Amino acid sequence: MRRTTGRLLRGIALLSVLALGATACGGSDGDSSDQKPVSAGDIQAALKKGGTVTVWAWEPTLKKVAADFQVKYPKVKINLVGERSGDKHYTALSNAISAEKGVPDVAQVEYFAVGQYSLTKGLTELSPFGAGKLADTYTPGPWNAVSDGDKVYGLPMDSGPMALFYNKKIFDKYEIAVPTTWDEYVDAARELHKADPKIFIANDAGDAGFATSMLWQAGSRPYTVDGTKVKIDFSDAGARKYTDTWQQLLDEKLLAPINGWTDDWYKGLADGTIATLATGAWMPANFVTGVPKAAGDWRAAPMPAWTKGDKASAENGGSSLALPALGRNKELAYAFAEYANAGDGVGTRVEQGAFPATTAELRSDAFRNTEFAYFGGQKANEIFADSAAAVADDWSYLPFQQYANSIFNDTVGKAYVSDTDLAAGLKSWQDASVKYGKEQGFTVE
Repeated sequence: MRRTTGRLLRGIALLSVLALGATACGGSDGDSSDQKPVSAGDIQAALKKGGTVTVWAWEPTLKKVAADFQVKYPKVKINLVGERSGDKHYTALSNAISAEKGVPDVAQVEYFAVGQYSLTKGLTELSPFGAGKLADTYTPGPWNAVSDGDKVYGLPMDSGPMALFYNKKIFDKYEIAVPTTWDEYVDAARELHKADPKIFIANDAGDAGFATSMLWQAGSRPYTVDGTKVKIDFSDAGARKYTDTWQQLLDEKLLAPINGWTDDWYKGLADGTIATLATGAWMPANFVTGVPKAAGDWRAAPMPAWTKGDKASAENGGSSLALPALGRNKELAYAFAEYANAGDGVGTRVEQGAFPATTAELRSDAFRNTEFAYFGGQKANEIFADSAAAVADDWSYLPFQQYANSIFNDTVGKAYVSDTDLAAGLKSWQDASVKYGKEQGFTVE
């Protein structure tokens, strides 16, 4: 989980207050009511004239995309600022917007953070540029994350439909079937740990992104957002499915108390003491670079179902390219975002290992038939693409999701280190999020 710095939280709080004032007064630079339609001819004229577009994005495949774009449009210079990621990126973006100085023309914004910036009028609404016509270009989850009705606040860059990565070598050794339901998953966890106490079905020390993805797949919809009106409720049937199942794993100590992206995590994935990983389809490249010695041991499988036969999946991760409202060169900025995320740049990024959000790539034979040497030649994209198609498009994030995620370990996280049960932890998370939302001026149930 990305931890949010105090400085960033202050920026978010300030932006939230400013947003409420902007909403009351009506219109802003990011509101489509202030924008005239931008035609394809307008964009082509801007490309012919040229100029500089500053892009803040950490995604490494954009380097090649930017280079190709400049070859195609030699009068346009793409100034790609890519050294920031996570907290540093959002801190810099929030500070620039607050200061109204140094705001980039294009910014990478993760799906969970889009609502925060769109509500605070920090993003340019893109429907006047014709972005609405691209709705069918993308899978439901990512498009839902960047749009609100007929308003569009970014173009999806990638996606993270979930899959279950499992160590086939370990499962075969102990003759355990790959689980197809979460009940079977709990049984497999018990069998593995009994066969070798050093083996855990998975690692989990408390992670907000993983928990919300699991809730999403289980059918829980804890967040309802209508402008500045927010409802937070973790008591629905989907949430109970998740807490009842995961509580068994916690109570029986079947999860390795290890945080992701640590040395111990990589070691566990390499030696098989962490036997599965439920995460986004962007993970394969990380296996190749981070766990090279386990090549051939791992495979991908569909996410276990909460109800046998159910195909529902969820997203885990992913981001968009958005145009900050205070950025300049809007026509050029949009042209680059569309090229990268809906044009020729998509193929370039996929060739470099990015997982697309575009339906054309996900449905193509070339994509689906790609063999992954790391996974023993498995055509894993078939699983990932099917998962993307099975993601429900009615999930919402809070407009202050970054703050909510930052207090996850102070609330839900207690279930991992004390006698607090997971359901009580979610209730604590709910109460703390409600309190914060009200303090920022939201109407919260």
